[in-house]
Amino acid sequence: MSLTISSTPQGFSAFITNLGIRDTTDDFVFIKSSVPCIADGVFTQSLFAGPSITISRDNLKDSQAQGIVVISKNANVANGSVGIADAQEVLQLVATETGIAAHNIVIASTGVIGRRYPIEKIRAGLLGLGKKLTDADFHAAARGIMTTDTVAKLATRQIGNAKLVGIAKGVGMIEPNMATLLTFFFTDAAISANSLRSIFRSTIDKTFNCLSVDTDTSTSDSAVILANGIAGEVSELDFASALQEVAQELVLKIARDAEGATKIIEVTVDSAIDYAQAKTVAKAIVNSPLVKTAVYGADPNWGRVAMAIGKCENEQQINPERVVISFDNVKVYPSSLTEENLEQLRQIMSKDKVDIHVSLNIGDASATVWGCDLSEGYIEINGKYST
Repeated sequence: MSLTISSTPQGFSAFITNLGIRDTTDDFVFIKSSVPCIADGVFTQSLFAGPSITISRDNLKDSQAQGIVVISKNANVANGSVGIADAQEVLQLVATETGIAAHNIVIASTGVIGRRYPIEKIRAGLLGLGKKLTDADFHAAARGIMTTDTVAKLATRQIGNAKLVGIAKGVGMIEPNMATLLTFFFTDAAISANSLRSIFRSTIDKTFNCLSVDTDTSTSDSAVILANGIAGEVSELDFASALQEVAQELVLKIARDAEGATKIIEVTVDSAIDYAQAKTVAKAIVNSPLVKTAVYGADPNWGRVAMAIGKCENEQQINPERVVISFDNVKVYPSSLTEENLEQLRQIMSKDKVDIHVSLNIGDASATVWGCDLSEGYIEINGKYST
């Protein structure tokens, strides 16, 4: 099995431009396959989900798609029937220009909530789109879907003769509830719809659904994969491994680029009753503002981790007397820490990546989640986001 950095998968073209959605940076991305694709997608469970979510869910019910439209810097959420009409018009404009049926195109939007698309600018900017398509530049696509991101996020792998590329955006409003933020995967591997769906959803659950920046679930979370099959069949096991690697690489890039973040936090909980319990406890730790701020300040106040575990009130099987808490290789509970131990813990918490490990010692299941610290920078960015 080959899982090395690779070039672009076959059969994909793109149109990436600035339509003037908010500023002068690229804000419109369209990626098209030369042939129809097997496809799957998972989307936010937010009650305020926008038209991009509801339309794309419907368009993927047959497990097929041939293109993805992404508009950044405007979420098109909470705009009522006008927002729905605008999203439908965007798809129809792209369909007319490319010859792809509108129901075979996925749409995603990200940015400020409650503001209508500048639809006149979009109409003008999409004229002649079909003649402007070029070989897909996924680095440019990753830049084009950014909002407050500071770096483009892309990862690739090769699977036999096939290639897989994933792009993502997101640094804030991240507490995924099925997928998260925006992330898209493109491959020329041939794989059945049932297999793709099973592998994709399992991967998202163990990667993007294990990521949290600030506990806020976006109204626009979308994760979509297109497989056009041009490179032929691949081992499903190899495909699953490659997808897992790409997704996890993107997750770590998001955590590192999170709004105001200075450090990644990785929490592993093992010896749990089941995966759900392990993930619940791990999320409680990584989401705790007190844990986050302790990590930011390299404060060896490990008791905040114990506090976070204690908040999991429904997990009645957990017995504090059996729990073991460690930071890297330093066991902090149950233990009597010396001043030397506390200084060692302070040094661990000063690293770019802080690893927290908890053993519940009541079962054999485990889960790992990722997040970041909480700094003054987060407040600075989000206090001025809409202006």
